[in-house]
Amino acid sequence: MLISQIKGSNGELQVVVREVGQAAHLVKGAKSVYALAMEAANGGKSLIEVIKAHGFGDVVDLGAAYAEGRFLTPISHPDAAHLHLTGTGLTHLGSAATRDSMHKKASEADAETLTDSMKMFRMGLEGGKPKPGEKGVQPEWFYKGNGYAAVAAGQPLVSPSFALDSGEEPEMAGIYVISDKGQPFRIGFALSNEFSDHVTERQNYLFLAHSKLRQASFGPEIRIGAAPEDIRGTSRIRRGSEVLFEKPFLSGEANMSHTFANLEYHHFKYDLFRVPGDVHVHMFGTATLSFADGIKTQQGDVFEIEAADFGLPLKNPLKIASEETISVQQL
Repeated sequence: MLISQIKGSNGELQVVVREVGQAAHLVKGAKSVYALAMEAANGGKSLIEVIKAHGFGDVVDLGAAYAEGRFLTPISHPDAAHLHLTGTGLTHLGSAATRDSMHKKASEADAETLTDSMKMFRMGLEGGKPKPGEKGVQPEWFYKGNGYAAVAAGQPLVSPSFALDSGEEPEMAGIYVISDKGQPFRIGFALSNEFSDHVTERQNYLFLAHSKLRQASFGPEIRIGAAPEDIRGTSRIRRGSEVLFEKPFLSGEANMSHTFANLEYHHFKYDLFRVPGDVHVHMFGTATLSFADGIKTQQGDVFEIEAADFGLPLKNPLKIASEETISVQQL
């Protein structure tokens, strides 16, 4: 089942569900996806059971909603500061080659950075899929922001004026809520664009944190339940009527050096990320970047990410922010 949030004709939030390839319906009495998920997490029921208990309402034309710019992020929190955008890298087979192709262009003296990346990747290959009862190796991890940095499908991804690059990263994101007892619950998975600044990262690997503090988009729909073993999608960039870049991307554990369970453990092992009521959108990495193929994006380019069984494609135009004067005032 796919679940999403859109604006109704009066601007009200509406929750919509559908099976792949079938008509979409409103969920009766649903205030939000967050409210439904918390009802399930605190009530000992599955999300699908809660949805069915609410019942289905009118049919919704999701294609029209997309064209009209009425999609919201597929989950949001009443307080945007309590939605966390995070991610992991070097988790996919091929990730090290992509990262290496980025970093080796910086300088031959950057061998230490390359070695650290390869070490991290090899650690995942050797210990990222632990046997039952064992703890696997922890991955590269990064923070992107909170709900204020979350962008809905169809809306612009805004790159700051000081950014040196504005590049897409087509990934799967796990969507989670934390119950009132501090238990993480996974709603499901969604397409995501883990928007990053690869030129800044390439300057020095220690700039990774700076390169990741950008907006991100996910959705437009969440696929409720576990992820398929083998996920095959397409990442595309359009510039006007031209397809500037198009390449397949792979995800799912068949194409990863870590299990989702191992990546989830190493995120939620921190009690900071088990605060009751919080929402987590955790992006699991990719091995496909247009930047690695020499693509330089510009304002107006449109990122498109799609994969079978994950609903409508995720589309976002690129916008470059105007330069700001930043200063700190003394109280």
